[in-house]
Amino acid sequence: MLKHLLFLIALFFVSLDLSAQKAAKKPLDHSVFDGWQSVAGQRISNDGKWVAYVIKPQQGDAELVIKDAKNSSTLKIARADTVKITGDSKFAVCLIRPFYKDTRQAKIKKKKQADFPKDTLGIIQLGSNSVSKFPAIRSFKIAENAPVLAYLATADTIKKPAAGDTSQKAVAATIAPSTPAGADLTIKKLTAKTERIFKQVTEYQISKNGKWVAFAVSSLPKQKDVIAGLYLFDTESNTAKKLSTGKGNYHNITFDEAARQLAFSAEKNPEKALVKPFKLYYYNTTKDTAEVIAAEGSAGVPDKWAVSGDGKISFSKSGGNLFFGTAPIPKPADTTLVDFEVAKLDIWNYKDDYLQPQQLKNLQSELKRSYLAVIKPNDLSPKTVQLGSKAIPEILTAENKDARYVLGVTDTGARVSAQWEGGTKQQAILIDTKSGNHRLVNGAAFARYYISPHGNYVLWFDAKQQSWFCYTIATGQNVNLSKSAGTAMGDELNDVPGYPSAYGLAGWTEGDKRVFIYDRYDIWSIDPATGDAFNFTNGIGRKNKLIIRYDQTDPEQKFIPLNEPMWLLTQNEETKQWGYYKKMPAGQNPPEKVVMAPLSYDNLLKAKKADTYIYTKASYQLSPDLYASSDLKKEIKLSDINPQQDEYNWGTAGLVKWTTPKGYKSTGILYKPEDFDPTKKYPMVVYFYEKLSDGLYNYIAPAPTPSRLPISFFVSNGYLVFAPDISYQNGHPGASAVEFINSGVEELKKNSWVDAAHIGIQGQSWGGYQVAYLITQTNMYAAAWAGAPVVNMTSAYGGIRWESGLNRQFQYEKSQSRIGATLWEKPELYLENSPLFQLPKVKTPVMIMSNDADGAVPWYQGIEMFTALRRLGKPVWLLQYNGEAHNLVLRQNRKDITIREQQFFDHFLKGAPMPVWMDKGVPAVDKGKDWGLEMSQ
Repeated sequence: MLKHLLFLIALFFVSLDLSAQKAAKKPLDHSVFDGWQSVAGQRISNDGKWVAYVIKPQQGDAELVIKDAKNSSTLKIARADTVKITGDSKFAVCLIRPFYKDTRQAKIKKKKQADFPKDTLGIIQLGSNSVSKFPAIRSFKIAENAPVLAYLATADTIKKPAAGDTSQKAVAATIAPSTPAGADLTIKKLTAKTERIFKQVTEYQISKNGKWVAFAVSSLPKQKDVIAGLYLFDTESNTAKKLSTGKGNYHNITFDEAARQLAFSAEKNPEKALVKPFKLYYYNTTKDTAEVIAAEGSAGVPDKWAVSGDGKISFSKSGGNLFFGTAPIPKPADTTLVDFEVAKLDIWNYKDDYLQPQQLKNLQSELKRSYLAVIKPNDLSPKTVQLGSKAIPEILTAENKDARYVLGVTDTGARVSAQWEGGTKQQAILIDTKSGNHRLVNGAAFARYYISPHGNYVLWFDAKQQSWFCYTIATGQNVNLSKSAGTAMGDELNDVPGYPSAYGLAGWTEGDKRVFIYDRYDIWSIDPATGDAFNFTNGIGRKNKLIIRYDQTDPEQKFIPLNEPMWLLTQNEETKQWGYYKKMPAGQNPPEKVVMAPLSYDNLLKAKKADTYIYTKASYQLSPDLYASSDLKKEIKLSDINPQQDEYNWGTAGLVKWTTPKGYKSTGILYKPEDFDPTKKYPMVVYFYEKLSDGLYNYIAPAPTPSRLPISFFVSNGYLVFAPDISYQNGHPGASAVEFINSGVEELKKNSWVDAAHIGIQGQSWGGYQVAYLITQTNMYAAAWAGAPVVNMTSAYGGIRWESGLNRQFQYEKSQSRIGATLWEKPELYLENSPLFQLPKVKTPVMIMSNDADGAVPWYQGIEMFTALRRLGKPVWLLQYNGEAHNLVLRQNRKDITIREQQFFDHFLKGAPMPVWMDKGVPAVDKGKDWGLEMSQ
């Protein structure tokens, strides 16, 4: 009996031990990143019966999944993506990519692009398990309202000038482009299983109804069986006709809505011509061929201007207006100049609208800039009306493009001040599409302008006056829309020196009858003509601190439909939970709550002809999987990505609230390991960037970081991660960071499970600046990581943001840096907020990332910090990724920095050995041979 009892006790403890082993989950490691998956490219058929989506690993081969919406049948296609479903809901078409390993080998062998593995076209008849495949495909298009497919085979491509290339050859290539190489175009009627193939096609377009396919053909020297030109294929009669002939470039093929008209731009100049102006061609079904209706010297085209081959061409909904781009004919490049005998310089002039770096950054786009013009092709004598100009470069058209007026927006005369303002004052000008006459709507103001979908109104938010205004085009009456609402419609929580921005615009109803505008919480329905307003969401947003926003379920929707409910994506400001309410656009009743949960929702899509929705939902614990539902209550889960997460020690996310020393209420997120034990002590990393608490229910996939803290990875490896919100006082951003971050940390240190002696901080960019500032104010942090920090505001103030070419002054005076004054007005604030001048006080070991191609923060800022701390004898390291930007782009560099970030914090916060790169460094002679990642002996 005693032996039996002892055996049972032993068996009990063995089972306990086995249960503990089974329950123990492993921490995430660096090998898991590539295989972690996400849902992308989701589509739902018009009849709501079929759903297609792509499961994408971070690196490797994707998989296309096609299911019925009830999740009763599944088809999986390896390596496929870019899926589209035909309008009749009977077919799906996709591109099947080459194996990742094959593309990788081609890169390793440095093959020419033409020799890389090619995409394959996949055609699926929905409801079947068969996939028809067609290899070596460049692109495909499907008619919007018919099962007609066209696809273009691969061909050699013409090398384009690199961005920023200002050489004579690059400019000449832009002015006089070469004829592109052609390839086989296949046109299929999917239901009839018929096809036609045309040779040497360069561009193509399908009409919405699928009846017509227009395509451009190029011919090679000595090729007699192919005649260059623009052709039109009739898919019903299976016949093709020639609309225009001649070698050259054919661009911007466009059908009208009814598929009765066609327009395109083309140039047929001699191949060796240095300047090749385009012409606008027009065709309708009553004609035999396309004819030129606009060109250099045509009526209405400005002198020494021509049609632009880069300008977009579009018909109005009725087909009565044809919009296209024009541009000055460029000067030919001087091909007699020899590069090595020509001076190369940039000339900066204080009268220039834009600084030279900005001009050079935008050079290629400026060479392709066009100015909008319109012509009425059905007039007896069509005449071009020039709408845009160098003085008014931006033209906004009504959605249907049939309105008599378009809206010109210009900042001419106010561009220089953008250097310190950040934005520019803009004027709004109505332009008559019949006469070209101008009418001033609003003088220079800090505003963003809109024209209503039917072209009846001009709407804008005046940032200085903090009000929405509406101008009635028919009467010239100007109404303050915010006045009737009686509530703030500019950012109530604005904490930068610039004007608060608007909360935004939800949209318009059909006929421009009502416009829906956001305040902080609610949506207002406003009569644009009178300003009469009522709270569409019945004030439940402000009353309950719910942030309510319209979620458009059809990406192609032009108006808010009156006969369908508006789905209102809602977040509880206090709990950070997300959900949906819904309400009919014309209804007076309060919105109906559909769902509210400790989750986040995204990508809500509705089938066009059925009440079936698909969407993703997630939380910190739950991967963003795809669901189908008719009401968002009863739902079917369609995907199950990342089941491997169950094998790993994951984590939890919860809100933390505290009061700062000055009495401000603040919030943050505290992430804990899944196996958190309150009897233990945990090291903590504090990560911050402005306000992050709204992301409480965001899923954070394990991934190599571009420079930020990979939160889920650190939490899985036994760290607490704290992400505090920060509010700022103008002129004192550094002190504000101390106020909110340090007080939040002190609040958490009251818990016995926080290892107060082992707390680190990490920030990137603006967060990196705050890391640099914090370590000059306190010694509570055992380690600090500053990515792309600014440490000297006096030297950074006048520098250039090279990714845009903009001067940095606006950032300090009006924007994120929040000084609110020039360097000359308040030099003391620039010194107070510059960590460089207080670095002798630093006792915290610090890691800096500062890359030599950073286009946002000057690289030398990291160098100033490193060399100063080095001279002061402080422990400091600097990682400089060659040719990399503000945030790392190349995946291999992201993987590298993630390893180093873990090694850095593991050493200082967990007592792990120091790696060689930190202990002894990696000399330049070993660069590319030794990365120093092994532990130092």
